[in-house]
Amino acid sequence: MRVLKEKNIRKLTNMGAGFSMGLTLPIEIMEKLGWKEHQKVSVELKGRHLIIKDWKK
Repeated sequence: MRVLKEKNIRKLTNMGAGFSMGLTLPIEIMEKLGWKEHQKVSVELKGRHLIIKDWKK
């Protein structure tokens, strides 16, 4: 088991030819947000923070 304080530490993973990176999210956070596999999300950079939101049309 991962130590509790390190539970939300994640590594970026190369997703192919070097054009994008992947990031896993803790299942507990996904469940609290009600997000499911293959759900679309929007990604925004604000200063040095990454904002990930549920995608709306």
